[in-house]
Amino acid sequence: MTSPSANYQTLLIETTPEGVRTITINRPERLNAVNAELARELPDAVSAAGIDDEVRVLVITGAGRGFCVGLDLTGAPTLETSSRVARLDPDLWVGRWVHAVTRCEKPVIAAVNGPAAGAGFGLALCCDFRLVSASAKMTAGYIRRGLSPDAGLSWWLPRLVGHTRAMDIIMTGRDVSSAEAMQIGLATQVIPDEAFVATTEALAMQLAAGPPLAMALTKRLMIESASTSLDSQLRNEVTHIKTCFQTADVADAMVAFREKRMPRFTGR
Repeated sequence: MTSPSANYQTLLIETTPEGVRTITINRPERLNAVNAELARELPDAVSAAGIDDEVRVLVITGAGRGFCVGLDLTGAPTLETSSRVARLDPDLWVGRWVHAVTRCEKPVIAAVNGPAAGAGFGLALCCDFRLVSASAKMTAGYIRRGLSPDAGLSWWLPRLVGHTRAMDIIMTGRDVSSAEAMQIGLATQVIPDEAFVATTEALAMQLAAGPPLAMALTKRLMIESASTSLDSQLRNEVTHIKTCFQTADVADAMVAFREKRMPRFTGR
């Protein structure tokens, strides 16, 4: 595996020859809780992957036992400090994570290997796929600290599970088990802990072998569908499929169908 030149304090970056880039949040001693450096570095790393032609799929996971448990309360400054207020600006704080993931035209997998709480929960929800280890739990958690949610949680959660369930999860701050996450539509797949890494790698490799442009346009359509009318969405679908039809990827896929072989997608 290779690593890009960026020197991150809170992240480990690896890229396979097949184009699978893995961003590992690397604060295992704090269950990958969010500090100022992580809040800044993660969206930068996601954005860099999004514009790197060598990257075809992105995996976000956590080092050690946790995925990301939200704000690091042990190192949080007091509310009276001006730096704290500045850090909570939506353009500077964890809202940047959501923008980076949703604007990334590559498929993004959240590999939830352990507890996901607060902003870590929000990070998982904005990803395109959520693979959850069987022992992992998710929680909003904010209400138990006297806080309202951030990291897009109040936007994504009701869209994924409905208003009633979202209110229950956010307002009680209770834990959501992996089994419940699968049942209510938060998890793409729940995986036994011992098979978690291998299963995540298999999905990432499958996506990396897919057609990059078609995947990017599909992701754009899915995200835009939340704010467009049916008529607009139908027009956008026609526009994008016409673009796909003009690519070498589609031409090879048609030949591959006749030749009974797998297509070779290059993104052209």
